[in-house]
Amino acid sequence: MLQIRKGGHRDLERFYPMFEVDFDEKELLPKLSLHTALSKGDAELLIVYDEDSKLELGYALTLCRNVYGYVLLKYFAVLPWYRNKGLGAQAMRLVNKHYAETQGLAAELAVFNEEDKDTLRKLRKFFSRFGYEPVDCAYRLGGVPAELMVKPIKGTAEIGPVVHRVIRDFYSRVLGPARLEKMVDVRPL
Repeated sequence: MLQIRKGGHRDLERFYPMFEVDFDEKELLPKLSLHTALSKGDAELLIVYDEDSKLELGYALTLCRNVYGYVLLKYFAVLPWYRNKGLGAQAMRLVNKHYAETQGLAAELAVFNEEDKDTLRKLRKFFSRFGYEPVDCAYRLGGVPAELMVKPIKGTAEIGPVVHRVIRDFYSRVLGPARLEKMVDVRPL
């Protein structure tokens, strides 16, 4: 049976190399910024593990504090050697349950490699299975067009008119102004 636990600074040191494998450098937050965010409670590292064997199977890094009550699922992945076994769906259910008292969860979908066009369709389908809905906005992440999906829990999926405030609030707690401007460009439609 899968479980999740909150990770700390040592776990971040162990998992950050996996972030570098699973995500493009243009969307990576600096490790030192993540350590600071963990310390201040602005981010959480959730580790997915098997309760019986205690093996770690995946992770989710969230930006979990903002004035709007939403959580940004920044990084979510099953470790490569455990993929294609249905663990991602189980892990997503645990993450959704963990944040059941929030307004909702937001997820960024971006493809940095031109050859991976089918990846975006698969990501949309995966997140849709868990109640995530597209947000109408013009969004660029690391200079690349991105999509934003929101799973409303206590709040609404209709965050389009204020999406620029919601997303900038997450990132302003982790990045300085210059890095924020370079990494995130979001506008309502």
